[in-house]
Amino acid sequence: MKRILYCFLLFIAASAVCLIAVYGITRYSIRQERPIPNTVIETETADDREGLAAAGQKKITPVVESTLAQEEYYLVAESGFLLVFCSDRTTICLYTHIPVTDFPEEERARLMEGIWFPTMMDVYHYLESYTS
Repeated sequence: MKRILYCFLLFIAASAVCLIAVYGITRYSIRQERPIPNTVIETETADDREGLAAAGQKKITPVVESTLAQEEYYLVAESGFLLVFCSDRTTICLYTHIPVTDFPEEERARLMEGIWFPTMMDVYHYLESYTS
């Protein structure tokens, strides 16, 4: 019985020494690779041409502020859920699947009439303030 106990303890000690040795070797063997002279890795470069998309190489046109001012969104409750309509009040921009019952009574009355927002981000901020 003592022989089995000694073998077991010897096995545990040898395993511990091996694990510590492997940890020490892997811990201290990690080193920085030196750059190879006159070599450029493809991910380190960027296209210097301005105004071109990276993938399609098409001309990027900036968003004009006047087009953003024309976009308005209308948040309204229909069939117990909130919908976001575009400025024409017929095109649905977003189905929120948020029930009107998640809102306080005074907000429910406003949502039944509809609330105008200048941007979609304002709609998201409004919804986030009541649903989170």
